[in-house]
Amino acid sequence: MYRQGDVLIVSVAEDAVPPHVTDAPGEPRDARGRMVLALGEVTGHAHAVTGPGRLVREPGPFGPMLLHLPEGGRVVHEEHSAIPLPKGWYRVVRQREYLPGAVRIVAD
Repeated sequence: MYRQGDVLIVSVAEDAVPPHVTDAPGEPRDARGRMVLALGEVTGHAHAVTGPGRLVREPGPFGPMLLHLPEGGRVVHEEHSAIPLPKGWYRVVRQREYLPGAVRIVAD
């Protein structure tokens, strides 16, 4: 398990990845070639992954993101140390906060 700011990255066994995810198209990369896990609304900084792989977002505002890194990668952010990730599948979870009557994703 890895955490960088408000992003949690949890290893997932390959046989636990839903079949529709393995064939789903990945999210587009940003202009710098990174897979963005969370974008800072105020600063424009991003929690992002570099290296070969795919990021698949499940539908819905709180749908999980699944990250596949066939050769490993690094989680980078302008204000945090980089975190190396071994090859494999990961579930990416954004921290949420409770507001009376609602739940929202934490804004960076």
